Amino acid sequence: MNGNVARRVILGLTPWVGAVLLWYAVRWSGFVNPSLIPAPHNVAAKFVELLFQEHLLLDIWASTRRVLLGVIAGIAVAVPVGFVLGWYRGARTFADPMINFFRALPPIALIPLVIVYFGVDEVAKLVILFYASFFAGVIVMYEGVSQITPLYIRVAHTLGASEFEIFRKVIIPLTVPHILTALRVALGVAWATLVASELIAAQRGLGAMIQNASTYFLLDVIYVGIICIGCIALIMDLILRRISARLLVWQERASA
Repeated sequence: MNGNVARRVILGLTPWVGAVLLWYAVRWSGFVNPSLIPAPHNVAAKFVELLFQEHLLLDIWASTRRVLLGVIAGIAVAVPVGFVLGWYRGARTFADPMINFFRALPPIALIPLVIVYFGVDEVAKLVILFYASFFAGVIVMYEGVSQITPLYIRVAHTLGASEFEIFRKVIIPLTVPHILTALRVALGVAWATLVASELIAAQRGLGAMIQNASTYFLLDVIYVGIICIGCIALIMDLILRRISARLLVWQERASA
């Protein structure tokens, strides 16, 4: 058991160690001006400085809060819309072209209109994140629901289950995996959209920190912001994976 744990830890750490070594190698190779690539230990020192002497925790909290609110609102709408589109072929035929039209629009292109209609306050930032989360989630949701086999429903009908029992005991459990997948995808898209949302007059947040640092060419601060975004997104995804594994344990038993 301990050997398996050690092996998993080594396998998990190896890509990160390799990335840091590659980072050093590129910096020392001479192909790139070293002043344009801060060393990993300098970035780590800047992280500690920002954490204890500046307001990095406030920036992390501001961005995390925005992402969570945007994703929760987006998924809350995307799940029922995606279910209807996936379950009813007519609804999918009706709405699919429009869904894909708006899905292809990058959120950053909508910033001028968002400012016009929602101003530059917190609501505008949440609208951008809601937009990104909704269209990412609704696509995953309706594609997943549309592929649910009707065999389970026919079996439930044969066993005498009512429509409400079928919905509660068959359809909802089969939909949960797609809801969790939509949530994971929406979280990733929301973090990727964060910097764009914080272009709208943000005073706090990792995206705002990156933009302010770019104005003064503070590359180490930019690296800190980018790494923080990636780490927080990774932690959230790992948490969702654990939750998914617990909620979907019945799938493993059914396939065993």
